[in-house]
Order: sequence, then C-alpha cells, then structure tokens
Amino acid sequence: MEKIIALSGRIDSTNAAQVEADIQQQLSGFSGDVVLDAADLAYISSAGLRVILRLKKANPSTKLVNCSSEVYEIFDMTGFTEMMSIAKAYRKLSIEGCEVIGEGANGIVYRTDPDTIVKVYKNPDSLEEIHNERELARKAFVMGIPTAIPYDVVQVGDLYGSVFELLNAKSFAKLIRAGEPVEELARQSVEILKTIHGTHLKPGELPDKKKESMKWVSFTKEQLPAEIGEKLERLFNEIPETDTMLHGDYHIKNIMRQNGENLLIDMDTLSMGHPVYEFAAIYAAYVGFCCSDPNNAAKFFDITLDQCRDMWRYTLKYYFDGESEEYVADVVKKAEIICYTRLLRWFSTKRSKEDADAQRAIAFCKDYLIKTIPTVDSLSF
Repeated sequence: MEKIIALSGRIDSTNAAQVEADIQQQLSGFSGDVVLDAADLAYISSAGLRVILRLKKANPSTKLVNCSSEVYEIFDMTGFTEMMSIAKAYRKLSIEGCEVIGEGANGIVYRTDPDTIVKVYKNPDSLEEIHNERELARKAFVMGIPTAIPYDVVQVGDLYGSVFELLNAKSFAKLIRAGEPVEELARQSVEILKTIHGTHLKPGELPDKKKESMKWVSFTKEQLPAEIGEKLERLFNEIPETDTMLHGDYHIKNIMRQNGENLLIDMDTLSMGHPVYEFAAIYAAYVGFCCSDPNNAAKFFDITLDQCRDMWRYTLKYYFDGESEEYVADVVKKAEIICYTRLLRWFSTKRSKEDADAQRAIAFCKDYLIKTIPTVDSLSF
C-alpha cells in the first residue's frame, strides 16, 4: 500500500513548517510507502529539502515522482538523487495525425516529424521495459551494431514511449512498397544480421534465449501426444548454448534506412543464443504467421504475399551462400519446428478461444509438430 502526497508551488523557509505539518497529518496512522508527487512543485529551498530529509529518515521507502527538470536539478545538485528514488516528469507528446511506420507485439512506431519517431508501448506499465530497451540499444551500439538509440522517454496519453532521432528514415517495408527490389533489401538485411551474429558476448551479458524458449516448450508439449512432447523437450534442451547475439524480432519493419545508412530499431528482444532461434523468428514474421490466414504477413507488412515469401527466400540465399540446398532445407525445417512451438503457445494464450483464426492456427501448429518432430534428430545447425 502506498500514500501519494502532492507537493505544489514553492516550498521555502516561509512555509516549510506548515508543509511538513500537512504531510504528517496526511500520514497519521499510515505505515506503507510514501510517494511525493512533485508535478506541481515549482521550487524547493534548503528548508524544504530538510523536510524531505526528515520524512525520508522516518519513512525509508519515500520517493519523489514527476519532478520538473528545474526541481530535479535542485535534488541532483544537493545529492538527494543518490539518497532516494527521484523521477523526472515525462514530457507529454501527442501522436494525433502521425504516420504509423511500424508495429510489433510490444508497441507501435509513429513518425512525429521529419526528424523524429516515437515507439509507443502498448503496455501502460512499460516504464521498466522502456528503460531496459534503452540500455540494450546502447549496449548494441557500443558493440558495433548499427542501431538507433532512444534519447527521451515521453508520455503519450496513458501510455509511454521512446523517442528516436531518425532523419527522413524509412523502413525496409516502406522501401519495398516504393518499388525497391526485395532481393537487394534482403541482401542488405543479411549484412546487418551477420554483424549481429558475429558479435560474441560474455555469459549473462544479455537475456538467454534458450531459457525463454523452454517456456514455449513447457506449454506446447502438453498440447501434443506424450511421446512427441517429450521428444520436443529433448530437442530444445539439446540446442547448444552459444554466446551469439540475437536480435529476436528481425524483419523489414525493424530495419530503417536513414541517409543511405541502415539501422535497427526495436531492441527490446535483444538476447543471446543459437542462431536457429533467430531464423525461427524471421520465418514466423514472413511465413509462419500465415498458418491460419495466407495474408497475415502481407497485411502486417503492407506488401504482397509473394514479396513476404521472397524476403524469406532471399534471406536464406544470402545468409547461407555456398551451402547446399539440402543443408538450407534442413535449417528451414528446424526453424519451422521452433516457430510453430512458439506460435502454438502464443495463439493459445494471447487469443480468445472464440477467435476462429487462432483456432485454425493452433490446429495447424499441432498437426505440423506431430508430423515433423519424428523426422528430426536435432534443432541446431
């Protein structure tokens, strides 16, 4: 339980004692966490700071939220930001009339002006997720991955978003719609993908994809015949734990071209593990989600079904250049098994049981896994 107390106006030597008395009155008989809302606080002097300090000593969990930049600077200069949790107010941003340039599972990306885009998260409690993505993007950038780093967090209605400076940037999906050749864009996307997969990490440096994947398996195996489910679990367990960086949601809406340079966005799925997980996700984006409706991917990317399939085909061509057709076909089968293991769980847990599209997808995934799992002995390549 927490108690929110609003601070307003100026707190200085003329009214600090009264403000303290008012706070104590509001806290009479209360023993939970104290949150001081500084949204309307214009200034605080040393007398006011002493009030906050005494409150903090009496209630160690006390924190401040919604501080203006000016008020936050006072707390920062006096060392309060090292003693307690103090959060700045988030700039409010409107997306009314803004162009939607991308959408994923976690958020929608809008262009707010020629220089700027904002990724608005669908979850209203996404602040921790946003700050995590910012750290992952910074980490990737330092490691040489061409990515856009968010420079601000904003409030958009009841939601939150990350702001990126992407001058006149266009997604690969939009470039395809404008007539650029799919094969050339696939080749360029593979160049970045190989840079990602060529980046090696220390243990624990990024989230472990195998650990995440076992959550898919624990659900999906229960939807399959016992023998098939047990083999699926064994196959996933035997995927080697490599130190390879993975993007996790690699597709043409998350690759942007800015002034001739290709950049990645949506870094919240950055992880580490075997590249087969990456190809399972890429397959899901371009092909797998079509398991219930052949036009799902085309509608999501706003390109044709043939262009989606070509993007997948050319990605394989350039990534596995020099490998035999049999080798690539084997990679595809393994990626499909991982894809449909994940999608069976996703459609079962994220969609309503009355959703006919979801039920078709679930039936397809089950049928595919039951027929295909007995034909493979490994999911790695």
